[in-house]
Amino acid sequence: MAIAGGLVAELIFRRVTRKWLVLPNVIEATTTLRQTLMSLLARLTGEVIAVVVFVVVAYAITFTLVPEFYRPFIGLVGPALIGLPRISTAVTRFFMAPNNPAYRIVHTDDATAKGMVYHTRLFALLIGFSFVILPFNAANGVPMGETRLGFWLNLAVHIYAAIVVWRYRNGLVMMMRGADPDVSPFEERIARAFPIFGIIVSMGTWWVVNIVASYGNFALLGSAPHYKTMVLLFFAPAMDTAIRGLVRHLSPPMTGEGPIALRAFHATKRSYIRIGRVLVFGIVLVTIAGFWGMTATNIASAGVGERFAAHLIEFLMIMAVGYLVYEVVSLIINRKLAAEQTAAGVDPHDEAMGGGDGGGAGGSRLSTVLPLILGVSQAAIVVLFLLLGLSNIGVDTTPLLAGAGIVGLAIGFGAQKLVTDVVSGIFFLIDDAFRTGEYVEVDGTMGTVEKISIRSMQLRHHKGPVHTLPYGEIPKITNFSRDWVIMKLRFTVPFGTDPEKVRKIFKKIGQEMAEVELYKDDFLQPFKSQGVFEFDDVGIVIRGKFMAKPGTQFTLRKEIYNRVNKAFEENGIDFARREVRVALPGMEDGYKMTEDEKKAVAAAATQAAQEMADQAPAADKPGD
Repeated sequence: MAIAGGLVAELIFRRVTRKWLVLPNVIEATTTLRQTLMSLLARLTGEVIAVVVFVVVAYAITFTLVPEFYRPFIGLVGPALIGLPRISTAVTRFFMAPNNPAYRIVHTDDATAKGMVYHTRLFALLIGFSFVILPFNAANGVPMGETRLGFWLNLAVHIYAAIVVWRYRNGLVMMMRGADPDVSPFEERIARAFPIFGIIVSMGTWWVVNIVASYGNFALLGSAPHYKTMVLLFFAPAMDTAIRGLVRHLSPPMTGEGPIALRAFHATKRSYIRIGRVLVFGIVLVTIAGFWGMTATNIASAGVGERFAAHLIEFLMIMAVGYLVYEVVSLIINRKLAAEQTAAGVDPHDEAMGGGDGGGAGGSRLSTVLPLILGVSQAAIVVLFLLLGLSNIGVDTTPLLAGAGIVGLAIGFGAQKLVTDVVSGIFFLIDDAFRTGEYVEVDGTMGTVEKISIRSMQLRHHKGPVHTLPYGEIPKITNFSRDWVIMKLRFTVPFGTDPEKVRKIFKKIGQEMAEVELYKDDFLQPFKSQGVFEFDDVGIVIRGKFMAKPGTQFTLRKEIYNRVNKAFEENGIDFARREVRVALPGMEDGYKMTEDEKKAVAAAATQAAQEMADQAPAADKPGD
């Protein structure tokens, strides 16, 4: 009668609240994550309230019709055999949505979703039976340790959980991997190993229960901490999927365009996921400790073993907080660094950084200093929290600090050159003498600033070699990439060429390139003629120049050379060529040279041509 009355009341409630309990079959394209969760939460709330209505009405009938002596026994049946399985099923349906894949929060196939809902009901029913039969026996004079029923029920629960995990192992791997294609190799290995982890957790908690029971500590098992621990750990895929889903929907959008912005976006998302996992790890750790009675009061009055366990938990919590701080600081600095690099258009991973030929624009001053700040901050956080953790578990950190001071003093006396390098580097950075990505010259050594550390800088020459220069050995720095760059180009034409005609050609080329979409933003001043620069023994040297943004000048120079060559050809202007003229007395009288004389003349002409080539202007430095 109690069950029938509860069912009737529940059916009435379900009919009234039908719109809560039924999900639409199709989700519209405009449906947001929040709307999906609200629909699932409404159904979960309705199902839980339906169970509560059933239990309340059944209890009311029981209280009215059943004698007082039997009420405690019937009170065991309602929550454990009816309430627990149905509420567990409702919670599982919230995550799995077995009949509505579009609403499914976790990423898995339909068979696994339906199987998990079905087996959760049976699993909760088996646990509920354990909750009923053992107190029932104890209330009727059968102590818990007098029968083996508790042992077999507990074993059945854990074996059943292990079988379910193994049967749906592929679906669990899908759940652990998630729907996001951005999965690291480590996450892939963890996902594949999760079914094994679930089986180990199931059998491990069974082993712990047997150890506790062998000491007769049944009071500790009264609240079923092993079942709670097992269920909490089994929900790891759902929690991890929830973290990644929230990060995917709540993380800030990608700022800027290009490979730097894309890498920064993915790195930011990974950092948020790691932070969420650390928070969940701490919450799970504290919750499991509470399941097993490791509260602050118990720890205060615990023995040696319990104190060790308490210290271990505190050590892990300190490490978790330290890792959280480490990730947050790294996230903030890396986001700022990526924003600076994106704004400056500098990609430190680009093989052609600095314009390929050298002379790149370089990054901002902040993007140069931030990597150093990041390294120092990370090292400080690791040392600080490691010392706090060791101090918490009873390790005396005073000798460590004293030893570090002695080592630092020894380094200060024995490595004065290192100190000089570090101090010089600090002043170079304060003076903003160079930035990463800029093309500089240091005492004849040229290259793009590829990397800086606390004591040295690395220059990548535009032909490939890398030079490492300690700051203390840098007498001066010549920076070719600051603000703007001027390129001056030399063109030698034969004597008699009209310079005014050449000037008009150069002006026309400058105007045309200033209108080309690919080049117009790179010019600060257009290409134009500077007139006759000098006369040499070949012809007239006419020079042109333009001002451009650092890092773009070499691309512009190549295009200008191509356009000038084509324009000269169209206007009948030739480039002057070096010639060696040999004057031989008597040639006007019809004198004929012998073969030996011809060879001597050819050798002299070759030597003269080589000397003239050696005297030609060099083109090793930007701008020559």
